[in-house]
Amino acid sequence: MVGWGWLERPVRKAAGGEELGALLGFLRSQRGLAEELGEWAFYAAVALILLALFKRFPYRYFFKTHRLLAVVYLVLVFHSVVLMNSAYWASPLGVTMAVLLLAGTLAAAISLLRRIGGSRRALGHIEALELHKDNRVLGIDIRLQDRWPGHQAGQFAFVTFDPAEGPHPFTISSAWQGDGHLRFHIKGIGDYTETLPQTLTVGDPVTVEGPYGRFDFADGKPRQIWVAGGIGITPFIAGLQALAEQPDGRSIDLFYSTAAPDQTFIERLQQLAGQARVRLHLLVSGRDERLTGERLREQVPDWRTADVWFCGPAGFGRSLRESLTASGLPAADFHQELFEMR
Repeated sequence: MVGWGWLERPVRKAAGGEELGALLGFLRSQRGLAEELGEWAFYAAVALILLALFKRFPYRYFFKTHRLLAVVYLVLVFHSVVLMNSAYWASPLGVTMAVLLLAGTLAAAISLLRRIGGSRRALGHIEALELHKDNRVLGIDIRLQDRWPGHQAGQFAFVTFDPAEGPHPFTISSAWQGDGHLRFHIKGIGDYTETLPQTLTVGDPVTVEGPYGRFDFADGKPRQIWVAGGIGITPFIAGLQALAEQPDGRSIDLFYSTAAPDQTFIERLQQLAGQARVRLHLLVSGRDERLTGERLREQVPDWRTADVWFCGPAGFGRSLRESLTASGLPAADFHQELFEMR
């Protein structure tokens, strides 16, 4: 009948054309919603980032509100997909955007489902507690029930004592012996850590996630200088234990500055330093002269050949770094633990 001219030949549509048109039509219908949600999501992102930078905001709340950034990101993905010119999707720009948005969406889903670090978590229980009252440091021995991959001296882990509080980052202050035992030294300097001596008991369940961090004393130089301020001594305790178990022949000086020396704590540190063959320099605030770059250079004449590893208050570390680098130490040879998560 088409051949006789009674009917017109139907126009063939590309496969999937109707579905694609419907999808584009739906996206166009959502432009108003996408614009409004995108604007509010931007404001929410700025507020959450500023809140994260406000250090007085308690960590237990920051840990929860920070996860809201994943929700904000998903809203911005919707905003971008709807408002992006449909002609761009077939271009290299569109393909790149699609890959990035998909990767970000998967990451946001993993975060919201609390799967980040899931493969690194191990269950255990508190095996022993020891409070050093003079420096307000609580020693916590943990026996792990699950497999632990092992860690390098100087690394840290996220530890959950109370699920309602959530995980907190603490440096592991014991070398790994392959026996499922971890030790942490935690100083009561915050609204949460101050309560641990009263709230923790032997036998309490614990979740440990890690290890993380690159403050591992691995530089290859035979000469090192370690500097610790306050509770920043914890990675060096693990380092001393590792050297006591397996000496590597390096020559090391450890400077430990503290404002609240605990006799038992100091005696154990001195004993451990002796076993590791590390020269310990104890500096007590108010009694000894403050450690400066000049004084360090006087105490360690061959400092130019050494790597410096520092863990402690940021201002203390910055002062030492500036003094030593100004005197010729390469900046790459000064390693500083951030000491703070935000």
